[in-house]
Amino acid sequence: MQVTRELFNEVMVPNYNPADIIPVRGLGARVWDQEGNEYIDFAGGIAVNVLGHCHPELVNVLKEQGEKLWHLSNVLTNEPVLRLAKKLTDATFAEKVYFANSGAEANEAALKLARRFALDNYGPEKDQIISFKQGFHGRTFFTVTVGGQAAYSDGFGPKPGAIDHVDYNDLSALEAIMSERTCAVMMEPLQGEGGIISPTQSFVEGVRDLCDKHNALLIFDEVQSGVGRTGELYAYMGLGVTPDILTSAKALGGGFPIGAMLTTTAIAAHLKVGTHGSTYGGNPLACAVAEKVLDIVNTPEVLNGVKQKEQQFREGLKAINDKYHVFDEVRGKGLLLGCALNEKYQGRARDFLVASAKEKLMCLVAGANVVRFAPSLTLTDADIQEGLARFERAVAAVVNA
Repeated sequence: MQVTRELFNEVMVPNYNPADIIPVRGLGARVWDQEGNEYIDFAGGIAVNVLGHCHPELVNVLKEQGEKLWHLSNVLTNEPVLRLAKKLTDATFAEKVYFANSGAEANEAALKLARRFALDNYGPEKDQIISFKQGFHGRTFFTVTVGGQAAYSDGFGPKPGAIDHVDYNDLSALEAIMSERTCAVMMEPLQGEGGIISPTQSFVEGVRDLCDKHNALLIFDEVQSGVGRTGELYAYMGLGVTPDILTSAKALGGGFPIGAMLTTTAIAAHLKVGTHGSTYGGNPLACAVAEKVLDIVNTPEVLNGVKQKEQQFREGLKAINDKYHVFDEVRGKGLLLGCALNEKYQGRARDFLVASAKEKLMCLVAGANVVRFAPSLTLTDADIQEGLARFERAVAAVVNA
């Protein structure tokens, strides 16, 4: 069978509009399409391919586990899931882990747990969940409603109730809406899809204090910011604020689907047997790969390297902007960075993405006004230099069009 981009239009539901190229092979930060064209990957599968494409240690562990055990269901446990859970709890504030297939499922579990915790401890009237405008927490109906972008949740009928949104980094707005009815506040410790927005230190600390004041749980959605992305294993570690529940996915599997919800023993106790589950959650293949990802990422070499590579990106992007004057600022932390377009180029982030693709560079957008980079944490200096050179040519093409 000849596989072409046109086949997508024939057989796939049209909720995506992929690029014309079809990648067939990847290695590290490089990807090759059907015609053999080489691309540099600054997108990372949207912050997923944390160790690049086909990392040899991940390939080996997947092959090894694939010859042992693929699936059991949660009627039984398995060795990879228990090893991974132990390593996650040893490395974080958490004492208990729940595994799922994706970030949306991890967030769904977190929200259900928060509601059940509040019900058991305070009664049915304590049901309010507060999150932040322009936030993103997944595509299930519960998580997309909690996410603060109505465009993603409108048009599917009545939404789950008792969910409110306020502006990110606006502590007074949050304080005004919180009460003893609030059961949880959910936030990204660095907004991704919403434009690569970092929180102020006073805001994060204030959210924690308000949750404590109102007996509400603080949920950190670290689906995009976690597993080394910011230069710490999880972003909360760099903020000095500990959540009650944390969700992780994307980079956790290095490209293999897995999600996790982390919490304390006391909170976890409210998801008793039968209250929640996942057929594939804790799958031996996924957990074996994720364990190896964690072993590699959670090292000083990789985490310190992220901070060094961030500086290389910032210096290179500043040099480009000094020449072409297209960005107001470079936002973000570690290797989750966003170039916010200035007034002259508002609404044109996709133009820069398309121009980058023509220069054989894969990047992302975060809304209409931000060009986003979320590459492998282990890409080389040569990858960064060449990728930025291609990005400069893309910027020049947009500016001179």
